[in-house]
Amino acid sequence: MGHGAVGPAGVLGLAGMLGLAGAQPAGPPPLLLDPGRTVPPGGEAQSHGRDLDCWEVRKHNSSEWCRFIRSNPDCRLDGGFLNYLEGVFCTFPPRLLPLSVTLYALWLLYLFIILGVTAEKFFCPNLSAISTNLKLSHNVAGVTFLAFGNGAPDVFSAVVAFSNPRTAGLAIGAVFGAGVFVTTVVAGGIALVKPFTAASRPFLRDVIFYMLAVFLTFLVLYFGRITLGEALGYLGLYIFYVLTVVLCTWIHRWQRGDGPGPPGAWEPEMPTDAEEPESSGTNSGDYGEEYRPLLPSREPSLRILTTALSPLDWRKWRRKPWYWRLFKVLKVPVELVLLLTVPVVDPDKDDLNWKRPLNCLHIITSPLICILTLKSGTYGLYQIQGIFPVWGLVMLIGSVLALIIFITTSNEEPPKYHCVFAFLGFLASAMWINAAATELVNILRTLGIIFQLSNTVLGLTLLAWGNSIGDTFSDLTMARQGYPRMAFSACFGGIIFNILVGVGLGCLLQMTSSQLVVKLEPDSLLVWVLAGALGLSLVFSFVWVPAQCFQLGKAYGICLLFYYLAFLCVALLTEFRVIRLSVV
Repeated sequence: MGHGAVGPAGVLGLAGMLGLAGAQPAGPPPLLLDPGRTVPPGGEAQSHGRDLDCWEVRKHNSSEWCRFIRSNPDCRLDGGFLNYLEGVFCTFPPRLLPLSVTLYALWLLYLFIILGVTAEKFFCPNLSAISTNLKLSHNVAGVTFLAFGNGAPDVFSAVVAFSNPRTAGLAIGAVFGAGVFVTTVVAGGIALVKPFTAASRPFLRDVIFYMLAVFLTFLVLYFGRITLGEALGYLGLYIFYVLTVVLCTWIHRWQRGDGPGPPGAWEPEMPTDAEEPESSGTNSGDYGEEYRPLLPSREPSLRILTTALSPLDWRKWRRKPWYWRLFKVLKVPVELVLLLTVPVVDPDKDDLNWKRPLNCLHIITSPLICILTLKSGTYGLYQIQGIFPVWGLVMLIGSVLALIIFITTSNEEPPKYHCVFAFLGFLASAMWINAAATELVNILRTLGIIFQLSNTVLGLTLLAWGNSIGDTFSDLTMARQGYPRMAFSACFGGIIFNILVGVGLGCLLQMTSSQLVVKLEPDSLLVWVLAGALGLSLVFSFVWVPAQCFQLGKAYGICLLFYYLAFLCVALLTEFRVIRLSVV
C-alpha cells in the first residue's frame, strides 16, 4: 500500500495515476490489475500507450538494455529504496548478469529473514500486548490480532503487490499459492508427523469459510473486476467469521457450564496459557528466565541500555549447534536495528519489558523510522517551507518527549501509560514489514523480467514459499510437541485472514472517490489452474476428513503431498506453455 501501512492517501493517488485508459461510454475507466502474465500467452508485447512491456528488454541487444530500462515507463519500480532493474541492467555489465542475479537471490532470502524476525519478535508480541490490554479472549485474539501477526508478511506483500498493476499477479499467485501450500504440504506434514483426531466443528467451520473466500475470488476473476461492494464484502466476510468463532466459543462454554475447562472434541483451537509450548515473549527465546537474579538490584541506565540492545545470549550461544549459530549471525544485524527502533511490551514479564533508557530512545527512533519508511522517505525528506525537513521536526519533538519521560519515570517500575509503547511498537514494526515487503515485491518483479517469468508463477512459488516457511516450521514443531490439532487448525484459520484481508484491503486501497471499480484481467491460464487447485484441495479435505471420522493419519498426509507435487508440475508446465488450453 504505497509505502506505509497507514498511508492510504498516497496509494490512492498513485492508483489513480496508474489506471490504464480504456474505452468506456461514461465515467473514468476502471483500474486495471493484471493477475496473469507480464505478456500475453501469444508472446506479443502488451503496450502501455506507445511503450513496450518491460519484459521485452531481454529481446534487445545487451548494449541497449540500460537505455531501454531508463526510457520505458513500464520499467519503473513504484516505491522501494533500491532500483533493482537499473542495478542489474545498468550498473552491472551484461557479462556479470549471473553475479547480479546471485546477489539479488541472496538479498531476497535476507528479506524473508527480515520479515520473519520482525513479525515473530516484534510485531506479534506487541499485538499480544494490545489484545491483553483490551482484555480479549484467546479465541477472539487468535482470529484477529494473532492472525494479523502471523499473516503480516503475506498481507503486506499482497497489499503492496496490488498497489501496482504490473505486480498484481504476484498477489494473486502468492495468496492462492500459499493457500495450496499450507492446506496440502503443511497440513499433510502435520498428519505424517503426528496422526491425530481433528476438532470436527472448528475444522468444518474454517474449511467452509475458506471455500467461500476462494469462490468469491473465483467470481471476481471470472467477471474481471472487483467493485467497492465486493471489496467490502471480503472484509465483511472476515468480520462474520470472527463473530462466528466468538459465538461458537460462547455456545461451547455454555453447554459445558462455567469455565473453559479442558479442550473437548470441538473446542476452538486456541491454546490456553498452560498449553503454550513456550513463552511468546520477544526475548524469552534468547534470554532465559533461569538467569534472572533472585533479588532485585538497581542497575545503572547505561548498563540497562547495553543489556537491552544485546541480541545475543552468550550462555545460550555455547549450547547451540553450529547451524543455529550461523543463522543467528545472519539475524543479529536485523535484530539490533529492530531493538533500536521498535519497543516491545511483554505482559508475561513482571516489568512488562520496561527498559527506561531504551524506551526513551524509542520515543525518538520509532516515529523517525515511521516517517522515513513511509513512501520511501518522501514525506520524511519533505522540507517545511523549503527550510526545515519533516524528519528534523519529528526528531525534535521526540527528543523533548523522551527527556520528559526519562525525568518522570524510574528504571524499576514501568509508568501507567506503558501500554502506549505497544501501539508505538506495533506501528513501527508494521512500517518495517511494509518496507521489506515492498522491496520483496520489487525484486521478484525484477527476477521475473530477467528470467521472463510471469508474476503469477513467482507469486505461487518464491513469494508463497518464503511467506509460508515460518508457519510450516512452527506448525510442524507444534505437532511434534503434542499439539497437532492446534497446528492443523492454524493451517486453515490463518489463511482465511490472508485471502480475505489481503485481497479485500489490497483492492480497496486502489479505489478513489471517482473510481470505485478495480479491473482484474487474468490473461494467463495459470491463474485458473491456481484457483482450481486450491478449490479442489479444500473439497478433498472437506470430503476425506469427515469420511475418516476426523481421524487423520499418514494416508491423508501422503495424498496431500502428492497432490501438491502434481499441482506444481501442472503449474510449471502451464507457465512454460507445454500445457495450452483456451480460456473461455
